[in-house]
Amino acid sequence: MENVNCFSTAREIASAIQQRKVSAVEVMKAHLKQIARINPDVNAIVALNENEALKGAEKADEFLSSGKKVGPLHGLPIAIKDTHNAKGFPMTSGSLALRDNISTEDELIVERLRSAGAIVIGKTNVPEFGAGAHTFNEVYGVTRNPYNLNCTAGGSSGGAAVAVATGMLPLADGSDMGGSLRYPAAFNNVVGMRTSPGRVPIYPRDALYSTLGVQGPIARNVLDAALMMSVIAGPDNRSPISIEEPGEVFLKTFNDDISSLRIAWSADFGGAIPVDPVVKRNIEEQINYFEDLGCHVEEACPDLSEANEVFHTFRAWEFELSSREIFDQYQEVLKPSFIWNVNKGRELLGVDIGQAERLRNILYHRVRKFFDQYDALILPVSQVAPFNVNLEFPTQINGVQMETYIDWMRSAYYISALGNPALSVPSGFTSDGLPLGLQIVGPHRADNEVMRIGYAFEQATNYGENRPKIAKFEEGRKK
Repeated sequence: MENVNCFSTAREIASAIQQRKVSAVEVMKAHLKQIARINPDVNAIVALNENEALKGAEKADEFLSSGKKVGPLHGLPIAIKDTHNAKGFPMTSGSLALRDNISTEDELIVERLRSAGAIVIGKTNVPEFGAGAHTFNEVYGVTRNPYNLNCTAGGSSGGAAVAVATGMLPLADGSDMGGSLRYPAAFNNVVGMRTSPGRVPIYPRDALYSTLGVQGPIARNVLDAALMMSVIAGPDNRSPISIEEPGEVFLKTFNDDISSLRIAWSADFGGAIPVDPVVKRNIEEQINYFEDLGCHVEEACPDLSEANEVFHTFRAWEFELSSREIFDQYQEVLKPSFIWNVNKGRELLGVDIGQAERLRNILYHRVRKFFDQYDALILPVSQVAPFNVNLEFPTQINGVQMETYIDWMRSAYYISALGNPALSVPSGFTSDGLPLGLQIVGPHRADNEVMRIGYAFEQATNYGENRPKIAKFEEGRKK
């Protein structure tokens, strides 16, 4: 690799560093150059520390020269989602209440990324406290979609997805409660994995046994997502729900022969939710690829009617649990939608939480039986295409009013309520060039299987190879 191509795969760049075809410093300088060129337009990476980035790259080269064994991400730049703690960097969660907060230690996912050799260079932008699938806040501003700067990048891992889509980072971390890995992946033509609860252990966290919020990778392709999974997955006794299977299982070569798999699909969750016609048509078109791959395809979807109450109840409960001190002290600077969510948590009674748990139990077993018949379920990630960046959220879909700022996200948060793994992969573009994505939902803890199916679909379609034009502009382009 004579010159560093920021759109090479993470695996290729990491391999080139380890084989000394290119230095970590050269890789870092190339990505910093790309950030300087692209980030002013999209505002994806925040709190960038170039000096620390270059020092980290120099140390990476020195360590490699010593002959010591290096990690699989050695020398790769990464910026951490601004809801995750990375020692020495701001952690504002996009809120004025935390604008002066500097992390004093790494949280578990960052600890693992650094141990694998990744170099933290800054943070990626988020909506305030990760609330909502549109990335904007009063600390750093709005993150824009690189395929159309007038449109949303999605969220809450919006900055992360844009940074990866535009070659500013080879990989990024994200988290997903109601779609925060899947939405930005779909809206930016990259891959985002909602992992099974416990697959990527989380520490610290307030809700010790929570299955609603998870962490996972964002990458430009499935193999790179699997590479990152090999690092961030695996057991840790700080998380009592962590899965014992080691992360190395994600390094096994994918068998991309998915013929004979039983694939269920629905463009609108069996008619249960409103979906824009553009999105429905896109999903219907993608099913042809699964048929061509030899899958047994059938239009089917389990009844998920309990998912709405389950998600809203546990989301409100966790928001109040994790934010109560900040809420009480800084309510005057918090965005109204976040205040609404915390207040909903404070209104909950024990019987409300008990009812939600009863419904989740019913839902789990119904879906478990559904996956006795099917190997995967194909659904749209989002009910709409990327919308105007000046809107907080879509207020209606197909004439159906959205009552809250998260109701337009049912296509993602219904799956969150299940606790099943779901991979967002690119599924093409609207007529005006905006990316769309489909999610591959698998049985309980079948993370590797949904990635295998995603890999086969990715190889058949190559949608992810269509990079945003903004990332291809020459230096000195006219604004």
